[in-house]
Amino acid sequence: MSSNVNTVLGKVSVHKLGRTLTHEHVTLSFDKFYSPPPRHLEPFLSGSISLGNIGIVRQYPYSCKYNLEFRGPEVDEAVIEDLQFFKRCGGGTIIENTTYGLNRNIPLMLRASKETGVNIILGTGYYTSGVQGKSALSKSSEEMYNYMKAELVDGCLGFPDVKCGMIAEQASSWPIDDFEKRAIQSAAKVQLEVNCAVSFHPGRDPEAPFEILRIFQEAGGKASRSVMSHLDRTLMTEESLLEYAALGGFCQFDLFGTECSLYQLNLSVDMRSDAQRIDQIISLINNSGDDKILVSHDIHTKHRLIKFGGHGFSHLLNNVVPKMLVKGISQRQIDKIFMDNPATMLCG
Repeated sequence: MSSNVNTVLGKVSVHKLGRTLTHEHVTLSFDKFYSPPPRHLEPFLSGSISLGNIGIVRQYPYSCKYNLEFRGPEVDEAVIEDLQFFKRCGGGTIIENTTYGLNRNIPLMLRASKETGVNIILGTGYYTSGVQGKSALSKSSEEMYNYMKAELVDGCLGFPDVKCGMIAEQASSWPIDDFEKRAIQSAAKVQLEVNCAVSFHPGRDPEAPFEILRIFQEAGGKASRSVMSHLDRTLMTEESLLEYAALGGFCQFDLFGTECSLYQLNLSVDMRSDAQRIDQIISLINNSGDDKILVSHDIHTKHRLIKFGGHGFSHLLNNVVPKMLVKGISQRQIDKIFMDNPATMLCG
């Protein structure tokens, strides 16, 4: 099996990817997820981000339209500065998960990779039906299959020299609708032919990861090359996490840096702290081993970039890894999570 993976600048050996963040975004359109704030907080959330309101933006990130505009020259420069710092901190690669419906920016990825030296692996696939236009929602399974396969094998539309390295993130809501089910089934068929990894975004319900994997496997997909994102906001008990891990897919904890009292996208969820995410990882290590664990931040709003008062792409390396060591995860296990597991996920 090939040990090379497609990056936006060409093929790279997985052994040269270095420390890898497996679920990030460098730009996207997230405006449809705007949530009106409580009336008394509107004055703090109606403008840009400053020292005077960053604390409130962190708690209500989806109630600030400026924060959701994760695109444009100002964001481009902030992302590049952030990736430069990530590189200086020992980072090597990010996997860009902006799929159909979120308006990715390939020219920015090319520029960012060239200027920072960070490998950027582009994912293909379809985001949830809620962000799609009528033409996309009417796509057949065959059309979805052809699109994803072409991006992996032939090159992206308008950028024939840029090939995707995996399917990521293939997204669904809850309950899973017909469009999202077709996309999952199509991803399975592409994986069968291309032998690529597939990363899923589950709906915000503890049954979602299990249902996605069932649909995927029934369509021929390999659980061993699947990644389930956002488990740190989806499977909230140790029992459910271990039950999912036993199915053989990669377990991804990709909201590191997100710590808020009120999780706006699902008010019933008690958003975990970074320390609690580490505890989830320790539970997996102790019960299921360390072979299937991935980590990331899922940066997709301005306030999480350093320039706008956030933790940036280097947060895991600078702040979380030291805490992992304190909690008893060995350096060997950390290296496996950040380097060996992503390489295995990408190339089998």
